[in-house]
Amino acid sequence: MPTSDPLVAVRYLDVVIVVLAAPFVILMGAPVLGYVAGGAAWIVGRVLGVWVERWARTNKDARAQVGIGFAVLMARVWLLGLTILLVGLKGEREDGLMAALLTLVAFTVYFATSLLLRPMERNAPPS
Repeated sequence: MPTSDPLVAVRYLDVVIVVLAAPFVILMGAPVLGYVAGGAAWIVGRVLGVWVERWARTNKDARAQVGIGFAVLMARVWLLGLTILLVGLKGEREDGLMAALLTLVAFTVYFATSLLLRPMERNAPPS
């Protein structure tokens, strides 16, 4: 992987949107607890997912790469689901809804950018 990624802003657009939306959530009076919990869970899951996927790429076995990728995906889903559930139970229901909506928007952006960038990654020369 090259040291300078020209598409870094697109690759992490979901994280950028989560961070930049914070002032608007606060100004609109939306549930801040749900936003902070959902945003923190999304960013932590995303950072850990990127780190583990990079580590998995060093493995020569394709089965191991797929298995590790699937395990990371399931762990991120559980992290987000439990975060939404706990925020909804410990805070107000609106907090849980905010966390769910935030993760839905972040996942949609992540999924769309992944679909756009995967063909470019596949065709990139090995570094």
